[in-house]
Amino acid sequence: MEEKKALRKHIKSLKGSMDKSDLLAYSHALFSQLERSERFQKAHTVLCYYSLPDEVFTHEFVERWKDKKTLLLPVVKGDDLELRRYTGRQDLTVGAYQIEEPTGELFTEYEQIELTLVPGVSFDREGNRLGRGKGYYDRLLPKLSSYNVGICFGFQISEKIPCESFDRKMDAVLSEKGWLIEK
Repeated sequence: MEEKKALRKHIKSLKGSMDKSDLLAYSHALFSQLERSERFQKAHTVLCYYSLPDEVFTHEFVERWKDKKTLLLPVVKGDDLELRRYTGRQDLTVGAYQIEEPTGELFTEYEQIELTLVPGVSFDREGNRLGRGKGYYDRLLPKLSSYNVGICFGFQISEKIPCESFDRKMDAVLSEKGWLIEK
């Protein structure tokens, strides 16, 4: 637990030292690679997230694809995430943790999700993920059969992430520097 806490603190410090324009450029580079991938091109239903200021910036990506794919975003409900269709900025409301969340139609056909983009504090070369510590994705990911891609900035890649038995490895990890792993 202390190791995870220290790693979260270290990554937060690295993020704080970065220029916002660089993080935006890294986000563009990451999504450019993702959009060229065969898995993304073939996916009809994609679960993403609406980024916080310290995460890979997803807002432009979400807007670009909302009319071309079924785009889902998570909404915090108690200890869990429920999924809703994203229909546009006009249907966003500020929810838990000051995250903008969609008010669109509830989506429960988890088996239809082909690709999930998963945020994280850090990832390693084995696909292990360190989240913020609330366990939302730990509870959501086992319900999905999608191809799960951890997305992060290159400086968020760690040598080794401490893991628990309930942690689910990513199928791939992508940063602005390229695909770290891809199964």
